[in-house]
Order: sequence, then C-alpha cells, then structure tokens
Amino acid sequence: MQAESEIVVMKFGGTSVAGSDDIRRAAGRIVGARREGKRVVAVLSARGQTTDELLGMAYEVSDRPLAREMDMLLSTGERISCALCAMAIHDMGHNAISLTGSQAGIVTDSSHTKARILDVRAKRIREALTDDRIVLVAGFQGVSGDSRDVTTLGRGGSDTTAVAIAAALGAEVCEIYTDVRGVFSADPRLVAEARLLKMVSFEEMLEMAASGAKVLQLRAVEYARNNGIPIHCRSSFEEGPGTFVLSEEETMERPLVTAVTHSEQEARVTLTGVRDEPGIAGRIFGALAESNVNVDMIIQNEPISEDHKADLSFTVGREDLPTATEVLAGLDLGERILTDERIGKVSIVGAGMRSHPGVAAKVFQVLGDNRINIEMISTSPIKISCVIDAADVPGAVNALHQAFELGEDAVRREDPTGDHRPIIEPGGDGGEPGDERDAA
Repeated sequence: MQAESEIVVMKFGGTSVAGSDDIRRAAGRIVGARREGKRVVAVLSARGQTTDELLGMAYEVSDRPLAREMDMLLSTGERISCALCAMAIHDMGHNAISLTGSQAGIVTDSSHTKARILDVRAKRIREALTDDRIVLVAGFQGVSGDSRDVTTLGRGGSDTTAVAIAAALGAEVCEIYTDVRGVFSADPRLVAEARLLKMVSFEEMLEMAASGAKVLQLRAVEYARNNGIPIHCRSSFEEGPGTFVLSEEETMERPLVTAVTHSEQEARVTLTGVRDEPGIAGRIFGALAESNVNVDMIIQNEPISEDHKADLSFTVGREDLPTATEVLAGLDLGERILTDERIGKVSIVGAGMRSHPGVAAKVFQVLGDNRINIEMISTSPIKISCVIDAADVPGAVNALHQAFELGEDAVRREDPTGDHRPIIEPGGDGGEPGDERDAA
C-alpha cells in the first residue's frame, strides 16, 4: 500500500469530457498518473452542455421546478461522465470504479441547488484505493445529512467536490483540468495581452473568484485555503505549467496589482423610502440570507428628508434577482423596489495594494479618463471593485490592464528574469452551471 502523500485528486470540467475523444484523453491523463505510482481519485463534471440541456428539460415541463427535483435531475450529468470514463479506463488495462456523490460520502446541508459540504466520509474511496482501483467521483453533488436527499452544490461545484476529497484524503495537491491554460491577469477573450500567471495566493484567488473570475469556484478556494490544499489549474488539451494557487507565504512578493477581473452577471436592487431605524437592515438582509441570496456591494445614503427615510442599494447575482425581489416584496416594509440588470463590475486585485497608497485614485482616474461612470464602489485591503454600466465593461478591463502594466511585455521590461507571478483566468469548463471556464 502506498503512502497517503502519493494520492492525487484530479478534476475534469465539462468541456474536458464533452466528446468521446475528450473522455479518452481524460482517461489517459488519469491512467498516466496511476502509472507514475500515484493513487488517483478523479472528479468529473457533466459533459459539455449536458447541464444546460437538463435545465432546459426542466423548464419545458415547469415554470418553477421544485428545487429538490431539480437536484435529482441535474445530478445525473456527472454520473454519466464518471461511468463512461470508467469504461475507457478499463479498456486501457486499469481497474476503475465510478461513485455518485452520496456513494463517495459527500455529506451536505439541505439547501437544494446551493448545498454546502459538511463532511466527506471517504471510507469507500479509501477502500477502493487500497484495492488498487482508480476512483471516479461524480462532482457537483452530495447527500443531505438530514433528509438523505440528493443535493447539488451550485456553480462550479465540482471544484469544491475535488478540493474537499483532497482534504479528506490528505492529498498533496488538487489538480483542476479545464479548457484554459491557467489563471490570467485578465480575461484573454477581452484583453489580448493578458498574461498567464505562474502562481497566485489563496487570498488573491478568493477576491478574484468573488469578483467574476470563473476558473475556480469561490467555495473551492475557501476550502483549499482552510485545509492547506494547493490547487494546480491546468489545461486538459495541452501540456503546460498552469497556475498554482498557494498560501501567501509560499508565493514570492507580488506586484502592486495582480489581475483585473470582471462580471457581467450582476444585478442591482434599490429600496427607496427605507425607514431609518434600528433593525430594518437586519430584517432585509436576514431574509435574503435565509433564501440563500448572496449579497455583494451595499450602499445606504444618509436620510436628509423630514420623514427620515433613506435609499438602500445592493448587488446580487443576476440569477438570484427573482428570488431577491420576491423575498423583499414578502417583507411588506412599504418600500419601493427598483431593479437594474444592465450593470457590470470591474475589479483590480493584488496583495501589493496593502502597502501602496494611491491605487484607488488611479483606478478612478483611469475610468474617468475613459468616460466610464462609477455607480457603486467596494474595497478590501487587496481589492477595489466598481459597478459600472455593463456596456462599459470591456473598455474598463482593457484600460485598467494597460494602466497597471499587467501584460507580458510590460512585466518582462520590469523583470528580465521573467520570474513573475500568475493570476487566475476567467474561463468556462462547461459541466455544471459556470463550471468550466467562461473565461473571466
């Protein structure tokens, strides 16, 4: 029996297993790792557009599909991928077994379509590895510890499955195979000069994922950071160094700004006439939290009218907008609810920002010089995000990328050794919603 340190967890996104040749290619990579003496667990997403097709089927028969039944339906895509890949591996002369999320011991809470992993009871995986089997686990799914129902993990959930299994097994690294080469300084579909990053810290990756970079799911990065599991983002279709996501102490000192990220999947909600009294904000955002609506930026103006009422604006993911408006209407607080789906978000991220003043001023100046109006702003020690008109997003990303000299040529001028640091690229791997790499 080999040491546990020789376990490798490999995750393949939707485009990486889309066709029969793709499945055989993924099987070949898995078998290659086994031939190198490693014990292998592979987590697979649904093939290509399978999840979108399943969603379409649901809405063909129901305007508002039940979340429980939606999970039952969507979980089938990853199971198909695993069974087919196991067949390909057997044809290559190796023993493989495919497992559903529940068979693999992925225990979650009961939040259908957005479940969180509570525990990984990996006994069956360990037994299969001990029997010299390659283990294929269906990503994006688990089983509720309370109801015993099938659950799914939401956008990019296979990433979280892979990281959670890697942590449970004590793997040294979790390899994420996708249709992009790694993490970039901006979405290469928008910025021709975007640079592949060799490494990025967990903290930067968390901010990038929260700001629109889609190479990795936010919760997967959180899980990896909390459990000390390095992530290696690599291409399924070519050999290359990819990008390592590591703890900050393992990375060299970073430049002022590491990446420019963006999102065009935001929506803004504005409540007008909010009473300025204790407990109102808690009631509003508590109700949204109970409905699993994730709120990003929040702005409330100071009441100046005689009736002491204010306006409260916040942003949510566009897919959460219907739920958010329904929840707010149900509170019956008397406020007017306004929504805007034509907004976008552009952000700069970099660990070096902590010790360099003037970064925010430069961001605002660059956007102003390009006649881009800023509607909302939020900051953290290593991130500045601006809500702008969705139509202005491409221009804003290019302007900021150029202003902070993040392209390959600019970096080489500053560092002739080329020993610069990587960033995460937005991408799209296909499988479950948002799983493979819509490119940033």
